[in-house]
Amino acid sequence: MKVDLYERIWMYAVVVMLAAFFTSTAIAAARGGIHPPSHVETINPKSAFSDPRLAPQGVAVDQNGHVHARVIGLTFAWMPAEMTLPAGTPVTFHVTSTDVLHGFQIVGTNGQAEVIPGYISQFTTQFDAGDYLIACNEYCGVGHHTMASKLHVVPREQWHAPAPTITTSTGGQHGGH
Repeated sequence: MKVDLYERIWMYAVVVMLAAFFTSTAIAAARGGIHPPSHVETINPKSAFSDPRLAPQGVAVDQNGHVHARVIGLTFAWMPAEMTLPAGTPVTFHVTSTDVLHGFQIVGTNGQAEVIPGYISQFTTQFDAGDYLIACNEYCGVGHHTMASKLHVVPREQWHAPAPTITTSTGGQHGGH
């Protein structure tokens, strides 16, 4: 089959451009430590409320002073319904679902995760003082539009931290409010 010279030039140019795009993406990901999200931490959805990694739900502080927010999604609610966090402080969210796929989005921030039954999604972010809406951005059924929670972020000096009750090592004691 005869391919016109200009067609061959365009085919080679496209191949070179695609190779350059894929190579630059791979280099940027390797240098920046950017990897696709993975679900390494699993959980039994039926026992999520009693699992020590997520029970009780809410805000906790570990032995190193890091703030954690443990949230469980179920048809059509986030547990807990409200949380208060300190402004300007990194907060690690641990989120799972007991039933169907949900989308955990803290509206107006970069806090967002896909919440899949059987897995614990985790991300860390920080906030400016104010009130934020936590919404489900993944259709989860007829009551999807009612699936919302509130996040109150107060200045650090006004925040009352729960007693340090969770450990960062494997196993150990968990708690919080």
